[in-house]
Amino acid sequence: MRPNTLAEAVENIQAGAARDVMLAEFVDTFDLAKTDQDRYASIEGEPNLTGDDRLDALVGAMAEYLAKQRRLGRVPPWVCDPARRLASPWFTTADPSDAMREYLTFSSPAEFASRNIFTEERPLRRARGPWTERT
Repeated sequence: MRPNTLAEAVENIQAGAARDVMLAEFVDTFDLAKTDQDRYASIEGEPNLTGDDRLDALVGAMAEYLAKQRRLGRVPPWVCDPARRLASPWFTTADPSDAMREYLTFSSPAEFASRNIFTEERPLRRARGPWTERT
């Protein structure tokens, strides 16, 4: 079942769900919300710190990025916690070449780069077909 909040997605990951699947499904939930108030509500609650520094920083970056990209007018205060930042760089591409590292360094959105996460230019984009209600 798709998580309703980012905090719920992190709880599911801690319970053993696949990280990539849970975070992608959360982005779908966020994108499909009917109002900006509903979108903000889905990122407002602080996810648990997991002890996985990359995951903790990533969810902070995601919440800030989504709030700013969708112009929600505010960012949840919990994203500023120093525990949501990495001490050393993380390049999200497996075994990147020097050229790829340079590209990721310059293409990463500020919400990610400020946390020492270097990723593609549009990290949370999702492919989606026509929406149909599930019964």
